[in-house]
Amino acid sequence: QVRVVESGGGSVQAGGSLRLSCAASGPRVGRNAMAWYRQAPGKQRELVAGITRLGTTNYADSVKGRFTISRDYAKNSVYLEMNSLKPEDTAVYYCNARTTALLTSDESGYWGQGTQVIVSS
Repeated sequence: QVRVVESGGGSVQAGGSLRLSCAASGPRVGRNAMAWYRQAPGKQRELVAGITRLGTTNYADSVKGRFTISRDYAKNSVYLEMNSLKPEDTAVYYCNARTTALLTSDESGYWGQGTQVIVSS
């Protein structure tokens, strides 16, 4: 049984910082590719940042230079450090745990329940 659990969301003023955490447990997850997605009201879900099994990262253009994804293999966890937050970063953030080494575009794998991030101006 796979479990993906996020934590760390909240409310912050523009320019502030938040750190999201995600722990994955179960067969074939936790050490394979993982990613953070977000969905704002009225918008489609989008990839924010991803990290492969070997630690290669990629980011959406809108968050490059402000967000950092990292992982702890020992804890089967992934983190998203968010700095210089903007009101447009407001969304529900979802952790995605893949069963593959690379982050494919099919949005497969397992999902957490989401954590709300609100950035006020």
